[in-house]
Amino acid sequence: MAPHPTATHLLRAQEVIARCKTLARFTEDPPRICRTFLSAPMRDCYLQVEHWMGSLGLEVHTDAAGNLRGVYPGVEGTARRIILGSHLDTVPDAGAYDGILGVVLALGLVTSLEGRRLPFAIEIVGFSEEEGVRFGVPFIGSRALVGRLDEGLLKRCDANGISVREAISAFGLDLAAIPDTALNDGVLGYVEFHIEQGPVLENRGFPLGLVEAIAGQTRMELFFTGAANHAGTTPMSLRHDALVAAAEWAVAVEKEAQETAGLVATVGVLEAKPGAINIIAGQCRATLDVRHGSDAQRKLSVKNILHRAQEIAERRRVTLTSTTTLVQAATSMDAFLTHEIETAVSRSGITPHTMVSGAGHDAMILAEKVPAAMIFLRSPGGISHNPKESVLVEDVAKALECGLHLLDQLATSSEFLTRTRRA
Repeated sequence: MAPHPTATHLLRAQEVIARCKTLARFTEDPPRICRTFLSAPMRDCYLQVEHWMGSLGLEVHTDAAGNLRGVYPGVEGTARRIILGSHLDTVPDAGAYDGILGVVLALGLVTSLEGRRLPFAIEIVGFSEEEGVRFGVPFIGSRALVGRLDEGLLKRCDANGISVREAISAFGLDLAAIPDTALNDGVLGYVEFHIEQGPVLENRGFPLGLVEAIAGQTRMELFFTGAANHAGTTPMSLRHDALVAAAEWAVAVEKEAQETAGLVATVGVLEAKPGAINIIAGQCRATLDVRHGSDAQRKLSVKNILHRAQEIAERRRVTLTSTTTLVQAATSMDAFLTHEIETAVSRSGITPHTMVSGAGHDAMILAEKVPAAMIFLRSPGGISHNPKESVLVEDVAKALECGLHLLDQLATSSEFLTRTRRA
């Protein structure tokens, strides 16, 4: 068991949690928490976080991709900086901590410095979008920082026909400045605190975990198309039921995951049309999410899953089309930063525990350009993407302690201070 946090860290942890709950009030769907890319509640959220940043002396601005960015200056004359942060958007009916905790905890770390300057600046970034809710593609905010907010993404539309480009303009941001959001050579690294969103740390009794890699993802959309017909007059042997085909395939997806070590695969949506009780479904839209720490295994499993879909469609006399909406390679975290985090965790009186994240995070995007690392906090009950999502105040206090040790270690590390951005 880790030593009990100090009274100071506990007080700051309580403030972090209270601030997360404050931000939960900014929502599109009260009383449920839902805050999507550049929505009206996101503006209110920014104003609150901007106020907190300003009170700590951070230089604050919102970039052209809607990311809220605040810089706590380092010692005079330094242009180098480390980035801390996470995302401020949420899924529908969310909890108060996924993403948001990483931003607010970073503010807590700056507060804990009590005005002390380091040989690098600290930039806190609240990413505008990570969840992929509004436009069906995640990581809009962090993609901008690595120069991947391209024309194809800007043209994507939400359910109301509003494009990413139009949403950015409507928020009052300058589209022409999107190239300026990209990271420069002065960034030494990125560290993200995040709730685990799973049960591993709780089951093993650890308050914190070191993320050594983030699993790769494939997301797809499939359409099973048969023939709509009368439910009462069409014999079972003559049906072309798209929904039943999709349902059988969903079970096959589960079987593939159960039989493949380390694989998780999810059919999150089965949407039948016309969608009436007395009509055989003529079409069924299905979604697929496949994740694994090995890109080779993930690709093989996706191939197997699509093969089963085609077999089922042919046997049930329906047609099948599929589209890939996201392919994200598995990402290893930076070895140097992870080692420094391991040291900081140990100095906090915690046994280091390394793990692979099954969930995607902004860290996997920023890792394309800068050294990146992640620290997980225990998720009580393993619950996330749910109003019951929570954190323990003692764990947040330990995260603050660990974060301060990490900043102090990096401040005296010649290897860290002379790092350059990845090509």
